[in-house]
Amino acid sequence: MRLAGTILLVSLTLALLCGPSTLYASGFRILDQSASATGQSSAFTAQADDPSAVYYNPAGMTQLRGVQLSLGTLLIGGSTSYTSTFPGTFGATATGKFGNGVASPPPTNFYITANLKDLGLTALGDLSAGFAVVAPFGTLYNWPNNGPFNTALTNQALELFDFKPTLAYKLNDQLSVGLGMDIYTFLNFWGEGQAETKFNASPFLAPLGIPPGAPLEISGRDTALGFNASFMYTPFRNADGKPLANVGFVYRSQATLHLDGQFLVGGAVAADASTTLVLPQVLTGGVALWPVRDKEREWKLELDVDYTGWKSVRNTDVHLSSGATIPVPRNWSNGFTIMLGTEYKFLQLEQLPHWEVALRGGYWYSQTPIPDATFSPGVPDANNNAISVGLGLLCKGEGHFFGVIPCDNSGGSPLLPKAIALDLAYQAILYESRTVTGSVPPLTLPGTVDGTYQTTHQIGSINLRMNF
Repeated sequence: MRLAGTILLVSLTLALLCGPSTLYASGFRILDQSASATGQSSAFTAQADDPSAVYYNPAGMTQLRGVQLSLGTLLIGGSTSYTSTFPGTFGATATGKFGNGVASPPPTNFYITANLKDLGLTALGDLSAGFAVVAPFGTLYNWPNNGPFNTALTNQALELFDFKPTLAYKLNDQLSVGLGMDIYTFLNFWGEGQAETKFNASPFLAPLGIPPGAPLEISGRDTALGFNASFMYTPFRNADGKPLANVGFVYRSQATLHLDGQFLVGGAVAADASTTLVLPQVLTGGVALWPVRDKEREWKLELDVDYTGWKSVRNTDVHLSSGATIPVPRNWSNGFTIMLGTEYKFLQLEQLPHWEVALRGGYWYSQTPIPDATFSPGVPDANNNAISVGLGLLCKGEGHFFGVIPCDNSGGSPLLPKAIALDLAYQAILYESRTVTGSVPPLTLPGTVDGTYQTTHQIGSINLRMNF
């Protein structure tokens, strides 16, 4: 088990060092958590047949054999173009983006699953265990320090991790259930290890002794616990026992972060600061159908509906140790995301006799939960449409990965993989043009962030999977 332990330790370390995602599809929610799902616009709840099931539908882990690993990363680019309609800066423009245009280091996900019955632990029945490190919520966006709304925002970061120990149990051939924990936290060695909002002082603050233009920062950190519960129902199977129809459902609970930190003026601590952020509950349901599923090919169609309870984000008022309160109302609304995905898999190709090839595509439509009055350029959200394509390559039998690494070591050491897979995906998220009016940002003039926002994000996703 020494080699397996080394693989686990290295993979987990890479997952942590590469950090959480900085992309949002609705609010600051991140839907993309593996290349196999991203290629189908995250319509994966009812399929969930690779290690990323730990996130997408833990009940789906009962479909996986032996021990399986997945390590992936997202290459994220894109920007937001802003044109001001605020009288004081009318016509001024600015561009918001991830760092220098690409999120760096690239966000990463890590998964490991184990079918305990396959490992000889038969006394526990059909029990599977999984663990993941993902970032289902996060944001990291920069705007020019001399931009038209620099008194409202110049930088916003929420570098939040989610550790997910999870169990799944197969009750019978039709029904599996899953239950897991969500441990949301910040890590000292990643970035600043806390949530941060940066902006410059407006003239409004001069009576308080804060000179106009002074850099301001509000920070905080905490650890919060949540849970998730799921099921997968399979009413029909083919002669080989593979699903022809699946119904999947996942519930993810709220989690409350009491962010304690500091209020900095010009880099110096002016007061201790605290605020509360309630991460929303999420309900996701999906139906997957396989019109074709035989020994040569498989074709899946899936429809998922995702409901995010953004009403939990009502306000993030900042309370200072001086006794003052900075009002930061949010009043977000609940929102839906509708996802359509398909996968066509070739199981026996004459040209590639030891490979399985999967072609994927997908589309989603997502609602923004953010009203104009509390709009923040740190989350320049709008209703959006996403289009995805993906490719999956699984090497087995006598095949060689990259022409060098044997893919099937079942006759040799049990610590070496029996199959190796590579998943690739590309996604374009096209946000509708949004004109914000009547904004009331804290500590500056009302309307400061009013204007037109046009956002486009592009994502490249890659995952390496190994089956043991």
